[in-house]
Amino acid sequence: MTSSSSTDDRVPDRKGAWCVFLAFLRLGLTSFGGPIAHLGYFRDDFVVRRRWLGESEYAGLVALCQFLPGPASSQVGMAIGLQRAGLRGALAAWCGFTLPSAIAMIGFAIGLSRWGARMPADALHGMKLVAVAVVAQAVWGMARAFCRDLGHALLAFAAAACVLSWPSAWVQVGVIALAAFVGPAWGKLRDVSDDKGLEVPVSRNFAIVALVLFFVLFAGLPLLAAAAGSDMVRVADAFYRTGSLVFGGGHVVLPLLQAETVARDWIGAGDFLSGYGAAQAVPGPLFTFAGFLGAAMSVGPGGWLGGLACLVAIFLPSLLLVLGVLPFWESLRRRAKVRAALAGVNAAVVGLLLAALYDPLWTSAVRDWRDVALVAVGIAALMWAKLPPWVVVVALGTAGYFVAA
Repeated sequence: MTSSSSTDDRVPDRKGAWCVFLAFLRLGLTSFGGPIAHLGYFRDDFVVRRRWLGESEYAGLVALCQFLPGPASSQVGMAIGLQRAGLRGALAAWCGFTLPSAIAMIGFAIGLSRWGARMPADALHGMKLVAVAVVAQAVWGMARAFCRDLGHALLAFAAAACVLSWPSAWVQVGVIALAAFVGPAWGKLRDVSDDKGLEVPVSRNFAIVALVLFFVLFAGLPLLAAAAGSDMVRVADAFYRTGSLVFGGGHVVLPLLQAETVARDWIGAGDFLSGYGAAQAVPGPLFTFAGFLGAAMSVGPGGWLGGLACLVAIFLPSLLLVLGVLPFWESLRRRAKVRAALAGVNAAVVGLLLAALYDPLWTSAVRDWRDVALVAVGIAALMWAKLPPWVVVVALGTAGYFVAA
């Protein structure tokens, strides 16, 4: 089937930002399971059912967003909205997909700050065990996808060892950069010469402006934070930098956010892990965990304003990168060296997540053999029984409370 016939066969549907918002709002209310599951939901809804784009176009968008730092599923959503209704469509897609879980996470943070002192410590212990089980599942799934040969497996273990030996956000950035440099030395790459191209609704001049803004904010916010001494600017800098540097999205955001917030004493390790555990029970992108942190942290405005500010800061790089890279992606993605560098980055991301699984998750949540057993049950429920994550959150959280009590 030719590209033109594929377009002609699509089911007619009203265009416009409002239509995009409603479509993504439904997914934001029902899409459990993390970024890989989200991509499956997107394909079923927008390729199979609505036919907003074809299989090859969708595969190209997924490839692009796996290459970029940030939450891959949210970036794919932005790109679909962009193709459907322009810049307003991209913003509508982000709002619809993000809003449900963002409201839930900010509300949880406010409730924790007001009534957390009245809760027994054991009530939050189960949530920490949930986080261990979910991240362990993510490590296994990503390792199977990105460490299929010995070279990339060794690269992942080396990345984990470096991050555990020198726990710093900048070490993590250095590990990712080094992995991109050595990536072309390993791996067999898929041929993409026969793939169809993407429809690009953004001019290259507009794309260059978006990329310039991305780098200006990335370089300028740290300088502004140092000069102004404002808590709000420091928070914006931390979350914008995290959104700019997280490759792989999803659970990979955990180590960078932990380094930016817990290590600075902006939030306690217990509250951090409790919020991360709660994030597993809500649909939509895991990056809405930033809303919880912004509402619960001791710096910045806190509450709803702080949560919304951190959400915008962590997602803004993703939007700017999608706008800035999409017009140039077709020529870049066919270059073997670019795809090989991406393979190295993906392996390093597995290593970063493996390090986060041990510290801070395992070291702070698992206290004895009963906790080990509960984590094993949670992993089995997620990986083999294929239970929905929210079911595992409720069951494991309750069991963890009674075991700890």
